[in-house]
Amino acid sequence: MYAVFWFVDQAIGLYVWALIIAAVFSLLVSFNVLDTRNRFVWAVGDFLYKITEPALRPIRNFLPNLGGIDISPMILILLLYAFRIFLWTTLWPLVAG
Repeated sequence: MYAVFWFVDQAIGLYVWALIIAAVFSLLVSFNVLDTRNRFVWAVGDFLYKITEPALRPIRNFLPNLGGIDISPMILILLLYAFRIFLWTTLWPLVAG
């Protein structure tokens, strides 16, 4: 059972990194540091968009409009870390004990 908890924990950690990379990528594209006409840059951006947008869209729909500031990745990262803490402090003792 430990392997399942470890796998879920690692998957959450990888998704957090994907969210951070997607946010940085978005900033670099918006400041014209990266050019999306380049096929590789477009493919990376499309991949990051497809894996992060399904989780970010409900949060963006819930938040009020803050202008050009998007805090939905930070909120999702905080929720994922809260789930990690819940996983190891609440569920793991019930299963392991």
